[in-house]
Amino acid sequence: MPLSQIALPLFLPATRLDRLAKAQAAGADAILLDLEDAVAEEDKASARAALRDLPAHVPGQVPVLVRLNAADSAFYAEDVAALGGLPIDGLILPKAEDAETCAALAARTGLPVIGLIETALGLRRAESVARACVRLAFGSIDYAADLGIAHTREALLHARAELVLASRLAQRPAPWDGVTQSITDEAMIVSDCQHSVEMGFGGKLIIHPAQIAPARRGFAPSEAELDWARRVVASASETGAAIKLDGQMIDAPVVKRAQQIIARAGGVA
Repeated sequence: MPLSQIALPLFLPATRLDRLAKAQAAGADAILLDLEDAVAEEDKASARAALRDLPAHVPGQVPVLVRLNAADSAFYAEDVAALGGLPIDGLILPKAEDAETCAALAARTGLPVIGLIETALGLRRAESVARACVRLAFGSIDYAADLGIAHTREALLHARAELVLASRLAQRPAPWDGVTQSITDEAMIVSDCQHSVEMGFGGKLIIHPAQIAPARRGFAPSEAELDWARRVVASASETGAAIKLDGQMIDAPVVKRAQQIIARAGGVA
């Protein structure tokens, strides 16, 4: 699956490669092996060493990416050095704040880089970072902490809108939204994903296999939405001009929106 089509990537500590098969069975679109937040400082070296066993654990056709430690951390250089020859499909660069670092990482490794926006500076430079990466993602918890704001929808509206706008201006796929912290509250997970869709995100970072099924429901259009979209596209194809449907005027932008809904249904199936 191309990185542009991934909707629900699942984090997995790099120290737990034994869980890769289980992660694949849970239906994740990709596996994000984590060298950063999921690994304590004293375990960083062992996590890098564990990656050498990755060829024996790669789960079929599911893309595997690695989240490095931040570029300004004491672990970054060794993280990058440990990547040589590994069967991975891309990298996540946390606290991405400048295009030069992203471009240098991609050039050195030959791998596509996804920029994780987690700071005020990263958000300010999001468009240039996006141009140096294949996609953006939102580290919403770190971002909220950086600004000293609540991790709520209202407080993060501006940041989410800016990330979607930056991705569009850079002609990149819609970004991945930040995590939902609850693992067991399916209603919350569904609702958070529906909010992500409304804001224009193309996926969401997942932290536990139990989140995948409700997340797919949240990203999928409802039957009513899908029925409307199909009728709009069918009616427009018959006339090729603006039409009236269900008492509403349907013109080219509405048809485009209907096509997006149909595409989203296929993308999260």
